[in-house]
Amino acid sequence: MYKLTIISDFAAAHNLRGYEGECENLHGHNWKVEVTVESKGLNNIGLAVDYKILKKILKEILDNLDHKYLNDIMPFNKENPSSENIARYIYREFEKMLLNPTVSTLQNGVVNVASVKVWESDNAAATYYE
Repeated sequence: MYKLTIISDFAAAHNLRGYEGECENLHGHNWKVEVTVESKGLNNIGLAVDYKILKKILKEILDNLDHKYLNDIMPFNKENPSSENIARYIYREFEKMLLNPTVSTLQNGVVNVASVKVWESDNAAATYYE
């Protein structure tokens, strides 16, 4: 089994509904995102999947969040935009995009999302995996 990880970031504001404390107020983070995928095999040149494909997928997802007020964006208009929920959202969006026929034909066999880690600060992160 092979695991590949890419890292990117985005800046966004949010507030946590129902939270008693400073995080109930509007504030922002420079979020760091780590996506790890896994593959059982490699293609004929020794790649599980081209990093370029993974980076493009993550950029597309993060472009929807970057410099936004997360509480206005689905699904965070209904659920809290916590690090945990953001990690799950990115995981599921990334997984959907890997299943896109255009992307899946560029992969060797099957590449699955293993985990997504979202850092809201240098010392606080949430990881989601299924």
